[in-house]
Amino acid sequence: MYTQIAERCIAFDGMRCIAEGDLMSVARKVKEWVDAHDEASVLVFDAESSYIVELDLRGTMREVLAVIERRLREGDVPLPVARGAKKGPGRPKMGVVPREVTLLPRHWEWLERQPGGASVTLRKLVEEARKDVHGTERRRAAQEACYRFMNAVAGDLPGFQEALRALYANDRARFEQFTESWPSDVRRHVRVYAERSWNDAAGARK
Repeated sequence: MYTQIAERCIAFDGMRCIAEGDLMSVARKVKEWVDAHDEASVLVFDAESSYIVELDLRGTMREVLAVIERRLREGDVPLPVARGAKKGPGRPKMGVVPREVTLLPRHWEWLERQPGGASVTLRKLVEEARKDVHGTERRRAAQEACYRFMNAVAGDLPGFQEALRALYANDRARFEQFTESWPSDVRRHVRVYAERSWNDAAGARK
């Protein structure tokens, strides 16, 4: 379970979307819904990752929202962590740190023939490689978010396995074909998630 508080969420009761938006508004709507529907079985998802968000709905509306407000004030939300770079010799303002690189003679010869010399060329090659890796990671994260949502909500729907294979194959046409008969709220959200992975796949090919 995803135990940290997400900034934006969606909530489903079975195949029906009952709330989406910022955490506080979703929590309020979910609390109202659960109180009014004894048989409700609600799942709340982080809108970015599709991890399930645990909400403690016990008590009054004021008590439920107070717990969430407290966690938000205390910073109990997923935030990127910026790690400080270690200082070392070189040019501190640029963060340049010398390291030994072992290459074959033909590699050094090729590098030294490039505009700017070996150091500039190596930095360019590393940056290009990092861009490719980041694109792959984003695409994989988008696919996994789609899979989590599909598995939690649509696992028993017809065409689930075929749609899943189409997702990982970046086959938009087949994905849409096998999700076309799904309930409208589920179909809309799985396609939103899938679209992210397709966009990242298209960007990686450019």
